[in-house]
Amino acid sequence: MDRSRPHWSYSAISQYLRCPLQYFFQRILGLPSRSIGLGLVLGSAVHAGLAEYHRRLMDQSAIDSEAILKAFHESWGEKEANETIQFRDGDTRDDGIAQGIHLLEIYLKEPPPQGIIAVEQRSLVPLYNSQGEYLETPLVAITDLLTETEGELTVREFKTSGRAYSASDVESSLQPTCYTHAIRETLGRDANVEYTVLVKTKTPKIQRIQTSRYGDDCGRLGDLVQSIQRAVDLGIFYPVESPMNCSTCPYRQQCREWGQRSNPPDKLSEHDQKPADRFVTCCNSCTSCPSL
Repeated sequence: MDRSRPHWSYSAISQYLRCPLQYFFQRILGLPSRSIGLGLVLGSAVHAGLAEYHRRLMDQSAIDSEAILKAFHESWGEKEANETIQFRDGDTRDDGIAQGIHLLEIYLKEPPPQGIIAVEQRSLVPLYNSQGEYLETPLVAITDLLTETEGELTVREFKTSGRAYSASDVESSLQPTCYTHAIRETLGRDANVEYTVLVKTKTPKIQRIQTSRYGDDCGRLGDLVQSIQRAVDLGIFYPVESPMNCSTCPYRQQCREWGQRSNPPDKLSEHDQKPADRFVTCCNSCTSCPSL
């Protein structure tokens, strides 16, 4: 699979929807990210440990807890070596590592998944819109775990979270749609999606939520990606400021400098002014348009 080929992914789609300017800094300008939130480091390390465990189950190898912990620590160390981890609310490195290991231990005590077909499988598949027209840029989807039991395929997505998920969190997410579409394109079959949430509360727990997506959902995904692609091609990038977006964003300085003028004019130029008789034909309702 050609990893250099331009493609869309769930992370790219959701990043543009969350904050187009962050998308611009990272994916268009290619600015390096010098910092990363603790939650992302912990989540990546737990995923690495889970992948090691699931591969051993699939290969019918002996379950080696030391190897699982090694995968966890190697992932943590790689992130730590390349980026500055942002701690907040009294969090510490040792607390984060201990919490991640505890989550792995809780999962390993659960009945192991059966019928494992693939672990961390990467698929490059075409996208199509609701009219059945294929898009130029394909989609990359990486499934954490794919299983088949009693003839039914299930994509299992693993999350670490500070709170339990709600049904609406899963139903409104585009991630299951990306997975379902990838399975339909690669295997020609439908698949359910199950979220396995490792909840980082005071008393950690494991939560499971199932959801399904259908052909219309896949077409709608294509419509959305097509609209985002048009916006990117037109250079439409702007900040979406919120505590969730900004608190751990590695591009905060660039964001604050975005759009600033070195010598702001004292008054609007003729081009910027909007006299009452200057209309733009767009929806035939210009006289009541709030932008005038």
